[in-house]
Parts: sequence; structure tokens; C-alpha cells
Amino acid sequence: MDKPKIGQIMWHDLTVPDATAVSEFYKKVVGWDIEAVSMGGYDDYCMKAENGETVSGVCHARGSNANIPPQWIMYVTVADLDESMKQCVAEGGQIIGEKRKMGEGLYCLIQDPAGAYMMLCG
Repeated sequence: MDKPKIGQIMWHDLTVPDATAVSEFYKKVVGWDIEAVSMGGYDDYCMKAENGETVSGVCHARGSNANIPPQWIMYVTVADLDESMKQCVAEGGQIIGEKRKMGEGLYCLIQDPAGAYMMLCG
């Protein structure tokens, strides 16, 4: 897999109280297939296109995801996560929660001055 480019949107997901029901909703409305991903005690879901490609996720609002709003959030690659977090605050945005580990990297949820959310990945 190629390394994501800086500024590239690399993922979209949705975090909601009942990911099971919402993933079924999108299966019926959009036509995505559902693949369960064990989170140790419950499942979150990868949503797959007709060709089998994973296109997004639907997650339960639990644990470290408890403070994520119920809206589709895009994940964007940045050059330096700590620097981007500092710039977010300096430019009037907010850091929501703590940095989290994702595979080899880290990510965090931000809110821009207009109130929109985005996940930064470093």
C-alpha cells in the first residue's frame, strides 16, 4: 500500500451509539456490504462497495470514540501531527480528546472555528 500523501483524504467513518443498526441502514440505502471488525467485546464495521473494496467505517461511540459526534468524518494526512494540532488551536480551532494510535501512526479529532470536525493523521 502506498504511503498517503500530505493533505490526502485517506478514510471516512461515522461514529454513532448503535453502529449495528446504522451499518444495516447504509447496507439497505447505499448497497454497501458489511464486515464486522472485533473491538474486543463488540464489533465495529467496515463498509464495502460491490467490488469488495472497503470504503468507510461505522463505529460505536464507545471508549476512545465516545466524544466523536455522529457525523461522517474524513481523515486527512498531515506532515507533523503535533504541529498541525498547535496550528489548529492558534487559528481558533479546538482539539477534541487526546491523540490516538492507529497502526503505525497517530491521529486526533479537531474542530475548526466554524464547528466542523476532521481527523488529522500523522
